[in-house]
Amino acid sequence: MIYLLDSNTLIEAKNRYYGMTICPGYWSWVLRSHGQGVLASIKTVGDELKLGNDELALWTRRNAALFLPVSDADTQAAFVQVAAYVASQTALMKAGALEEFLGGADPWLIAKAMALPDSVVVTHEQFNLQMRRKFSIPNVCQHFGVQWMDTFAVLGQTKANFVLVDA
Repeated sequence: MIYLLDSNTLIEAKNRYYGMTICPGYWSWVLRSHGQGVLASIKTVGDELKLGNDELALWTRRNAALFLPVSDADTQAAFVQVAAYVASQTALMKAGALEEFLGGADPWLIAKAMALPDSVVVTHEQFNLQMRRKFSIPNVCQHFGVQWMDTFAVLGQTKANFVLVDA
């Protein structure tokens, strides 16, 4: 199984519960899990994160290998399917939702999960079929049979353990 991180999982971790200086173990876990082949993200997520002017942008630049390319034929073909599906739902959504969704990393993340067998999208977005203001990753994932979960579920499934060691 490979877990594919949405940008919001890394941003929330940095800004809230796993600040880079508060819980460096989380960031070590991300890199170790990537090295073990169980965790990654995609280049378009990395591109979004590098737009920032903070420690996460710097970390992203230093750990470019974490971010998988989306230029492969399988991901490109899956992206076409995702784009066609969300375009077919445009009349149900608020104006601009389609352009916002297709202009970001989210459809590429779902497409990469469709292209990689046994993968799970990791996001903090919520499943809500009544949502009309934006396309939600879990809603689109459900349509394509792609699994999703949040960071905390992944930490539990991978048996992550951040231990404070007395000096």
